[in-house]
Amino acid sequence: MLTKVFSDDEALINKKVPRELLLQVFSYLDVVSLCRCAQVSNYWHVLALDGSNWQRIDLFNFQTDIEGRVVENIGRRCGGFLKQLSLRGCQSVNDAALVTFAEMCNNIEKLNLNYCKNITDKTCTALSRHCPRLVHLELDSCAQIGDNSLKALSDGCPNLEWINVSWCELITQNGVDALAHGCPKLKGFVGKGLKALTDPALLSLAQYCKGLQHINLCSCSAISDRGVVALAESCSMVRYLCLSNCLHLTDTSLVVLSQHCTHLETLEVAACSQFTDNGFQALARTCHMLEKIDLEDCVLITDVTLNHLASGCPRLEKLSLSHCELITDEGIRHLGVSACSTEHLSVLELDNCPLITDQALEHLHSCHNLHRIELYDCQLITRAGIKKLKSNLPNIKVHAYFAPQTPQPTEGRTRQRYCRCCVIL
Repeated sequence: MLTKVFSDDEALINKKVPRELLLQVFSYLDVVSLCRCAQVSNYWHVLALDGSNWQRIDLFNFQTDIEGRVVENIGRRCGGFLKQLSLRGCQSVNDAALVTFAEMCNNIEKLNLNYCKNITDKTCTALSRHCPRLVHLELDSCAQIGDNSLKALSDGCPNLEWINVSWCELITQNGVDALAHGCPKLKGFVGKGLKALTDPALLSLAQYCKGLQHINLCSCSAISDRGVVALAESCSMVRYLCLSNCLHLTDTSLVVLSQHCTHLETLEVAACSQFTDNGFQALARTCHMLEKIDLEDCVLITDVTLNHLASGCPRLEKLSLSHCELITDEGIRHLGVSACSTEHLSVLELDNCPLITDQALEHLHSCHNLHRIELYDCQLITRAGIKKLKSNLPNIKVHAYFAPQTPQPTEGRTRQRYCRCCVIL
């Protein structure tokens, strides 16, 4: 009976509720729900597939193996209504489909093409020609995207504020230089794994994109202090900075950051093995807004760094010290008595810190917001110490590893088998 009512175009709901109101209700539905509504009746089919309901589409949670013709159909149906589209992981989509899409949806503002590995510079050329309102573009791991894409975007997308070209290894400083010249409104640049990216590219970003707030240069192994210093001196509003695995950097970068980027909230410098206590002392002296710091594999830092961070960064929420082998219980004590720990610290990673003992855990008993601690391969930490920590912080998740003991063979019984995986306490 219910099916009959809703499949009838003369159903009461269609008579009583104005078309505009039904469209408004449909506008809150996701792709799957809209498709289901389109099957209810002819009237609902028209309403559900109205372009005004398809302003934001994310196909990742719907179906990532879609063919290009689906993207073309979306373009034809949505036209100028479509503002945001995510095709993340849709590896069957190619240039032809996206060229058609760009021609139809010239009001697109946010486009996610991460892991669409079949697209080339032709896609970005089409976006440049037809989509001047583009603000946010994701191209992570699109291996065929190169400098020509960035040059095209610089010509036709002057409103671009965010671009992600991580692991697009064909991109060089020439492409980034062109992008910087044509997109001065850029606020976010994500370029992880760009091996060919060198300091002149960063100098161009610093000169033309002074409003940058989010910069990720993880594993850009060719850059040096020269490029980071230029960014720091020109882009004073940076809030997120990732320099992990940039092995040539020294304390010079940290000192200049401390002088110019006092709004910094997140700093990731894992495996920057030349950084020392002096650099972090300078940083902690002025960057009081820091909330998340990743120092994994910064092998030269000692308890002195923790002392400065504890006193200078009262908002600290997440701190990674994994593989910082010179850290001792004394450094953790500085954290435990600081304002940041008692009020904000929620995640502490101490994997492979061989000098940390149960005494360090006792220093954390007053960190009431601490909800996760990593202790893999901290060989001086015992089960008793962890148990005591959990008795004081009952909501904490402790991740640790203890090698299973080999049981003594018992006469007349088969030897018990023990799982040799990590123990999550």
